[in-house]
Amino acid sequence: MGEGWQLFKIRGIPLRIHPSWFVILALATAAFQRHYSLSLKDPVGAAALWGLGLATAVLLFVSVLLHELGHSLVALAQGVQVRSITLFLLGGVASVERECSTAMGALLVAAAGPAVSLLLGGALLAGTHTADHVSPLLGAMVAQLGSLNLVLGLFNLLPGLPLDGGLIVKALVWQASGSQRRGVEVANSCGRLLSLLAIGLGTVVLLRGGGLSGAWLMLLGWFGLGASRNQRQMLALQQTLNALKVRDAAGRRFRVLEAAGRLRELSQIRLSQATEADQGDWLLVCDRGRWQGVIDDTPLQQLPVQRWDSDRIGDHMQPLSSLPAIRESAPLWQAVQQLEDSGGNRLLVLSPAGLPCGTIERPELGEAVLAKLGLRLPAPLLASARRHGTYPLGLALPQVVRSMLASGEAKGGVDPLTR
Repeated sequence: MGEGWQLFKIRGIPLRIHPSWFVILALATAAFQRHYSLSLKDPVGAAALWGLGLATAVLLFVSVLLHELGHSLVALAQGVQVRSITLFLLGGVASVERECSTAMGALLVAAAGPAVSLLLGGALLAGTHTADHVSPLLGAMVAQLGSLNLVLGLFNLLPGLPLDGGLIVKALVWQASGSQRRGVEVANSCGRLLSLLAIGLGTVVLLRGGGLSGAWLMLLGWFGLGASRNQRQMLALQQTLNALKVRDAAGRRFRVLEAAGRLRELSQIRLSQATEADQGDWLLVCDRGRWQGVIDDTPLQQLPVQRWDSDRIGDHMQPLSSLPAIRESAPLWQAVQQLEDSGGNRLLVLSPAGLPCGTIERPELGEAVLAKLGLRLPAPLLASARRHGTYPLGLALPQVVRSMLASGEAKGGVDPLTR
């Protein structure tokens, strides 16, 4: 789902409208117009009915916005940054920077939305009588909105992901077991079951002439199944990033030069790489078998050509410590994190003795993860990822690692020798 258009900010949180929201706004307006035409006792003109239907639909989404604001404001109180709130086809969603780091914090954030809806629903129903005295149309709309908010609150309390009730289940299991992963697994299984039930019930309702209600249930069920599948994929990625080591994904994007060699040799290597796929290899420097440093193209750019045959490579090298490096025994998630932190495209892989033994880049890392999950990518896709220095298929591994760190699912700790 795209971000949509930003309307304004509430407490620094951008409110966005996705294009699909206008579809559900139109459908809801038509449904409310029909409802009022059948339920109101006194005759009302067509324009008034459509206006009442539109006002109810808009205010319903204001209620959804308040529901998401409940989540967002409690998340902010827990120290979690909220990126945006987006209204779309199936309601609203708050996008957060990370999950809460504690089970109780996650429980409070999850419960805040339904609590807002239930309180709002109760307040509206309590004010129905007063609103009816002002205007029968206003009374009908307040009663409708009150009932819908109660339904919204109770529906979101159903115990399955991605609903708030599923998040509450996750937090409770997390608190009881000490494992957020176990909480996610339990809540995700509940969500999958609820989604299948919604699809089955929606099918029955549709076959019995339920029309929009049946189709809506089926749509919610399919959405739930998609969310369940995404969550299972997230768990699989987390498990893979914990299980694999850097050595499992490492390649060798470096060449070795002798410190006594001349800069002319460096020039010849760069000329040969102009037509090779491995252009841009690091050039590490040794002196009679001992690692000394690394050299780049700066001497070729700064020195006259006449000195290329006299100047030694060792006179212009930088220390190996200038390269971002990681132990080959480190878990793979650390490589993802360090690639993002360094802002570079490559890490030097070090052996247990602290000596260079390979390199690791995003394409190789992503390929290793996908292979572990049983997915072999076509050569053109891998070649494209290597050209652009990106993860294959746009794998969002940095976001997965941030989630692992926030939830405590990242295993292995930080290697003190990683630099």
